[in-house]
Amino acid sequence: MRTARPSNRPVPPATYEGIISVITRDYTELSERLQQIARYVTQNPNTIALESINTIALTCGAHASTLVRFAQYFGYTGFKQLQKVFQTRLTTAAPGFRERISALDMEVSRSGNQSNQSVLRELIIRDIAALQSLLASVSEKDLVHASHLLATATNIYVAGQLRSAPIASLMRYLLTMLRRKVILLDPSGGLAQEMAATMGRKDVLVAIAFQHYAKETVAISEIAAANRTPTIAITDSNLSPLSKDSHVIFTIPEEEYVFARSLAAPMSLVQCLAVLTALALHPDSKTTPRIPTVTGLARYRERST
Repeated sequence: MRTARPSNRPVPPATYEGIISVITRDYTELSERLQQIARYVTQNPNTIALESINTIALTCGAHASTLVRFAQYFGYTGFKQLQKVFQTRLTTAAPGFRERISALDMEVSRSGNQSNQSVLRELIIRDIAALQSLLASVSEKDLVHASHLLATATNIYVAGQLRSAPIASLMRYLLTMLRRKVILLDPSGGLAQEMAATMGRKDVLVAIAFQHYAKETVAISEIAAANRTPTIAITDSNLSPLSKDSHVIFTIPEEEYVFARSLAAPMSLVQCLAVLTALALHPDSKTTPRIPTVTGLARYRERST
């Protein structure tokens, strides 16, 4: 049962990093409505800093009084005090996802042409914004840790369904070409969770899911946690169900956008992890190792015979 707001108001975090940490820690204890606000707050920090409480409430589908209650749960006197923490962050933070989109859109749309190509332009703008956001958010420590796990694991299990399926397939392909033993937890045949049950402590799971999180991928990550299998999560938020038990978390923020959501950032991340894994497997290499391709190896064999 989720706890109610503490009767003795806690000391509110004074920094953005502090409040995000506390929200992440207490997320499972929040009511469903407060969890909805928590997800919006963590994924849209610039909006929280700049917009009025009524605008934020309308955007995230909650009442303004619920936003006040959310702030008070974490010890603030009201929403304005919470908002000041997010406003302080803007003095040093890089532009957020929405701000990057707006800036790029203004730059590319100066021609004023409206045509079918404008759909392509808008998709590319969002891809560029997502890639810039990824570049700003991924840490050196996480890249090193993830590549080490991928290079040393006995078996690499990869889970990604629905929209995440092509990302999982690319990871399997690249790591297989590095001669790593990769097992794609494909849902066909209904055996994905049974296959996941064979994971052990010396293996690693790469779990990929974005809102609205494929249920089987979440179940597989829970199996990994129960088996004490290290997990690398590629997801959209620290509040994602994949984040709870993961050893390394790569968050790629995104916004709802009709049918087409960008795969540019997660695909780039997977390519980066493959290259870093190749480097980890060949630490004495003076240049970045080339990841072979199936067709390239076939041509090489033909020339050698």
